[in-house]
Amino acid sequence: MNTSTLDKLRKMKFFGMFHAFKSSMETGKTNDYTADELLAHLVDAEWDDRQNRRIERTILYARFRSKASIEDVHYHADRSIDRNQIMRLADCTFVDRFENLLITGSTGIGKSYIASAVGYQACVLGYRVLYTSTPKLFAKLKMAKADGSYMKELAKIERQQLLILDDFGIQPFDAQSRAALMEIIEDRHGKTSLIITSQLPVSKWFEVIGEKTIADAILDRIVHDAHRIELKGESMRRKRNVEPENSH
Repeated sequence: MNTSTLDKLRKMKFFGMFHAFKSSMETGKTNDYTADELLAHLVDAEWDDRQNRRIERTILYARFRSKASIEDVHYHADRSIDRNQIMRLADCTFVDRFENLLITGSTGIGKSYIASAVGYQACVLGYRVLYTSTPKLFAKLKMAKADGSYMKELAKIERQQLLILDDFGIQPFDAQSRAALMEIIEDRHGKTSLIITSQLPVSKWFEVIGEKTIADAILDRIVHDAHRIELKGESMRRKRNVEPENSH
């Protein structure tokens, strides 16, 4: 009977229950449980398994460049990182409030790591997240414009509760990319959140975006009431001989 039960659990894709029941049978622990305790044990195992698989799917869909963790952020004194601020951001209530996070600093100092760590935490908490390199995103949108999938790509971006734009401002925006950025920001404003990392200080973003009227509109929506982390100090790559932006 137990073999038949295991087979049914597997076919119904109750993998948490399947493994918990199989393990209990193999160790002889099924006799240690009352009926209520065994049921609770199996339900808890199924719940945990589904939660873990959901988190794994969310992280996979987010397409992070590298794995990052809030617990592994290094609070070196010369980097000007406020531990309390990071911990507050890690609860992701800023996403619930549709607020943005702007992280600036020199190359290799750990901007991408902090952005990804907050993004990972958001995935764990159940938020829909998308991480992307800014230049790659707008190159992809140009291709989408050519093949007719542009609106579909914009809709996919809009569905994300947290969009992480890494390497913002590495190159100036041309007219097409500027228009696409305006559409993305307009679609998301007051409904979702952004994390933006950039080597340039926020004061220089106006020049990079270009076209005064559009730049004003974009920055007004991005910068107003945004949380800011301005990293200082020497590149972590030079200090520790690691790949740029994977330092933390």
